[in-house]
Amino acid sequence: MDAPPKRRSRTVWFVGIAAILCAIVALYTWATLSFAYARGERVGYVQKFSQRGWLCKTWEGELAMATEPGVVPEKFYFSARGAPVVAQVNTILGKRVRIRYEQHKFVPSTCFGETEYFVGEAQPIE
Repeated sequence: MDAPPKRRSRTVWFVGIAAILCAIVALYTWATLSFAYARGERVGYVQKFSQRGWLCKTWEGELAMATEPGVVPEKFYFSARGAPVVAQVNTILGKRVRIRYEQHKFVPSTCFGETEYFVGEAQPIE
């Protein structure tokens, strides 16, 4: 037997509203990851870089920026997306480096990175 027309109408409305909400969340996520709030460079020593996460594995790192010898360094935490960037950072661990990053604010999930700073390039400084 077919369901009464009212029941089917409610189901169609519910599925339609759920699809619209999913589309809005997907569009918002795409926008936060596509458009950078800020871009910049930092110089220091990559002292920690690891893949972390239970469900969503992300690459997270720590750059120690020392202004003068003997001063406690400021730490800059960053995330890396993409195999080429991960390979660059892994080859320069412990060396003085320049990283170029983009800041993406309000990313709705940590599945893309635990920080809002995403490294796009890492170069060793001789």
